[in-house]
Amino acid sequence: MKGIESRGRLEERSGAPDTYCSLLLQAATVLRMRYVEAQRDTGLSAVEADELAYLFECVAHSDPAGDQIEPEEAIALAHRVIDNDHPELSPLWPKIS
Repeated sequence: MKGIESRGRLEERSGAPDTYCSLLLQAATVLRMRYVEAQRDTGLSAVEADELAYLFECVAHSDPAGDQIEPEEAIALAHRVIDNDHPELSPLWPKIS
């Protein structure tokens, strides 16, 4: 039930909800360009980057696969990814093992 409530909060934000969805989709594209296609050496594998990009897409499209993610945290990470502002500090960023 929590996932449905979170998804609803994303859709009910005071700005245009499409703006947040667009931001998440843009961050997914940036992740794939930086970490999958360009294979930046940051400790984030191409597979992890693609999985995170997929997660952004799931949250943006209200897909059930993204129900466990708080939309606010995904939006915050999307901003960090796009700005290249220490996205590794986000709790959603894959941990280096």
